[in-house]
Amino acid sequence: MGTKTPSEADILRPIGTTSKTYFALVAIAGLAFTAFLVGWGYQMAKGMAVTGLGDWGSGGGATWGIYIGAFIWWVGIAHGGIILSAAVRLLGMDRYMPVARLAELLTIAGLSAASFYIIVHLGRPDRMVTSVVGHYHVTVHASPLVWDVTVITAYFVLTATYLGLTLRYDVSRLRDDLPDRLDPIYKLMTIGYTEREDRVVERMVWWLALAIIIMAPLLLHGGVIPWLFAVIPTMPTWFGGVQGPQFLTIALTSAISGVILLSFAFRRAYDWDHIITDDIFRGLLLWLGFFCLLFLWLQLQQNITGLFTAPVDLTHAAEARATEPLYLLAMGLVFVVLTYIFAQALRPELFTKRRAAVAGIAVLAATLTEKVLFVVEGFLHPTFDIYHATPGVYIPSLIEIASITGTIGMVGLFFLSVAKVFPVVELHAIEHLRDDHESHD
Repeated sequence: MGTKTPSEADILRPIGTTSKTYFALVAIAGLAFTAFLVGWGYQMAKGMAVTGLGDWGSGGGATWGIYIGAFIWWVGIAHGGIILSAAVRLLGMDRYMPVARLAELLTIAGLSAASFYIIVHLGRPDRMVTSVVGHYHVTVHASPLVWDVTVITAYFVLTATYLGLTLRYDVSRLRDDLPDRLDPIYKLMTIGYTEREDRVVERMVWWLALAIIIMAPLLLHGGVIPWLFAVIPTMPTWFGGVQGPQFLTIALTSAISGVILLSFAFRRAYDWDHIITDDIFRGLLLWLGFFCLLFLWLQLQQNITGLFTAPVDLTHAAEARATEPLYLLAMGLVFVVLTYIFAQALRPELFTKRRAAVAGIAVLAATLTEKVLFVVEGFLHPTFDIYHATPGVYIPSLIEIASITGTIGMVGLFFLSVAKVFPVVELHAIEHLRDDHESHD
């Protein structure tokens, strides 16, 4: 652990310091996002046919592909991120306070990317109004797709409120050190603020955290999102009660991996060794290992029940999944990460922050691959195979592939922009770390 005492100047450094590396990252992220926007513009001009999606049936393809697989992936990252932040407050996990706001911001960014995928997959943005909003009073009663939109919107509002309330405290106390050019934003964020509201806000944030913790497993990535697939009996790879816990474990592994990567980036960029300590990385790795273990266990449950004297349709789908090279690669990546986490727990000298970041990248790649395959396999191996004698083939288009790098670029731009407006480490975390240093002294 670093010997420096954390200060307000530390968390203000990203706002006041801009390097060539920063501009390079903005350029790279902006280029990735722009490339996807160009592809999306082409898709809107020519129609969804340019992606090859929508060829299920006689075409033997898949109507959902990377778009929906990546949508689930981003939603999972978002839900897992806010669960981590909420757990810090509810369970008194003060050890992780320095990365709690990064997890909250990851939720906002992840939900934004996921919502963007919904609009992209509709073909035309206006359908969000003419199809979803215009018929909401009818579809909300019976459509898992509309339940999906509803809970994501509700979660976004909850998270934004949660984040906004904690930011008021920070901005009001750091206002003299924040840039004057952003004064309109700060005035809007702290409108009506008085110190008397701090205790009230603390209770409100606690209750919001409780609501988030309850909603996540019951309604979000443990409920509505998997119900979008799990209640459809014609798809043997989708149908079944295991999808709820499976989706939840994937969400948590992905979110923890995302927080590890963000923590690594900010610590390295702004010399925050004494704020985001090695102890935090070790703890995050242990949690990642726990949820990776659950993830692999649930995957094993699906494979065993599908391959051991299951009905013909389920056996056929399970064999296709178990022999898919990309699926085996994804499971292998998670297993290797789990092995490393176990080894470094036994031999601490194996731990490095760089290896933790590599583990995070491996898990994110694995969960994205698994989610895309999960979506596609449902279309390629339906129970009622009335359109074609043999399973079809799904080949992602360049526009779909660009959507992944594009939304990663979008999230990157979000963090690069937010870091220039307000602290990405909560002031309470600095105060807590300072108290710890003083008590040790």
